[in-house]
Amino acid sequence: MRSPGSNVDDNRLRAERVTLGYDRLTVVDQLDFTVPDGEITAIIGPNACGKSTLLKALARLLRPSDGQVVLDGELIHRVPTKEVARRLGLLPQTPIAPPGILVVDLVARGRTPHQRLFQQWSEDDERAVRAALEATDTTDLADRPVDQLSGGQRQRVWIAMALAQETDLLLLDEPTTFLDIAHQIDVLDLVLRLNCEGGRTVVVVLHDLNLACRYASHVVAMRDGRIVTAGAPTDVIDAATVGEVFGLDAVVIADPVSNTPLVVPIGSHHRRTGDSPSPGSTPRAIQRPRGRRGPDAPGDRSDR
Repeated sequence: MRSPGSNVDDNRLRAERVTLGYDRLTVVDQLDFTVPDGEITAIIGPNACGKSTLLKALARLLRPSDGQVVLDGELIHRVPTKEVARRLGLLPQTPIAPPGILVVDLVARGRTPHQRLFQQWSEDDERAVRAALEATDTTDLADRPVDQLSGGQRQRVWIAMALAQETDLLLLDEPTTFLDIAHQIDVLDLVLRLNCEGGRTVVVVLHDLNLACRYASHVVAMRDGRIVTAGAPTDVIDAATVGEVFGLDAVVIADPVSNTPLVVPIGSHHRRTGDSPSPGSTPRAIQRPRGRRGPDAPGDRSDR
């Protein structure tokens, strides 16, 4: 007999008509969401739209007040915690490492779901930790304290810990937050490599629309706890979508590097008074003020 909802599709992880919230506050209401196997799915949307809340439900950290989350054909809340951790890895939004812990010891914590009562460490555990360090280019950092690493290095180490779980399903909640652009690219290049070379299914919450379009094969846009649109970036990201999801006027062009959608916000300082841009139109730039030209400004000749 198949589990409830298992007739929807054969993808491993999905949410069916879930209602999610905190105390009496409902954040997500009656939402359906399917994670495409073997793809990178980016969840985008404005602050407080339910992105991280949905990810917590998919990871079994938040139980729906209504609806269900299904993992491998089973209701996820009925699967033992350790078993979920053997199938699904999670990198939370702002993970905190114990003070002074070494990189190798933090990565080794990813093996906790595989530990047995009378067998606390094995050759398989050792191999998995080595492989995770190699996959994230952190082998040279193994003996360094985590709290002495740069932001980009720390993110790679946290991803290594998730990889040490040896799951082929990864959930990453804003892994590029607080990183400069070089480290953002570094982390997302790693995510793409894990997907392309390791075949891992990845769900990532991102704030940067252009990076989401460049690195994800499947984009889900949320607003007010609902999914506005979902699909391949080139199919769903346009000026109308950006306006509906973010309330932002923008021009969407082709990224000259990846040929994926590139969102260029307009902003009020680049629009003439009375202009109302149409989707896909090119805004006219206004003349920027060139600095103070009062009586004390250099070059002022009003007193001559």
